[in-house]
Amino acid sequence: QAVFVEALDYPTVSDHPLSAISTMGVADLEETEIPEKESLHNAVSLASQPVPGPASAPCFQGGSTQFVSGDIDLERHCTLHEPVTETIMRDLRSIKDKLFFVMMPMKPSEAGTPHRLKDWDLWGPLILCLALGMILAAEAPTSDQASYAFADVFVIVWVGSAVVTLNALLLQGKVSFFQTVCVLGYCLFPLVVAAFCAMLMRIDWLKVVFVALGLAWAASASAGFVSELVPPERKLLGLYPVWLFYVAIAWMILLA
Repeated sequence: QAVFVEALDYPTVSDHPLSAISTMGVADLEETEIPEKESLHNAVSLASQPVPGPASAPCFQGGSTQFVSGDIDLERHCTLHEPVTETIMRDLRSIKDKLFFVMMPMKPSEAGTPHRLKDWDLWGPLILCLALGMILAAEAPTSDQASYAFADVFVIVWVGSAVVTLNALLLQGKVSFFQTVCVLGYCLFPLVVAAFCAMLMRIDWLKVVFVALGLAWAASASAGFVSELVPPERKLLGLYPVWLFYVAIAWMILLA
């Protein structure tokens, strides 16, 4: 019986060396499954978060720069299938808003509202350059001088815009050429009004007064935009070619 009992006295499962190895493998598998479950849980939580809408919405020309909270209806902002009259009216509203901004340069803007002239277009500068060119051509004594005066307006505007853009880029500013043309062109509006009033009055000292007021108004309207494009310590270097540009335009009006 003693021999039979000793023969039946096998080692238990817990004492077997393979049981420790198998137990260790199961524990390792459980530990590797935990990070996978956590990563899956994080992915589900990120997918359930709301996607930001109005903050990343594009800004359309002539439209409002602020969007109502909620989902964006992209079909409503699509301009491919809209009538031509609606497109023209939107551009006219954009020109009106920019001209009003130029005539009210000291009006404080709302917090968070971007500069209105950053939404650039070339319709306003084209209309103002045509108007100023026709006014200067009408005051010229001969037809040859009239054609030269009309062409000089466009040359000065485009060359001046190129110089201002290059100067801002050299000062580590962020601006594009067409954006500069838009700002300088729209800010010509006070000088165009001064030239028109001087053409109607035809009085020398009133002409000087009108042009001086228009020059100051145009320089102050453009200063707020240009100062945002260059570092604060280089603000005067960025404004110098802009003021020189408007001085050249004002001198042309005085000589007409």
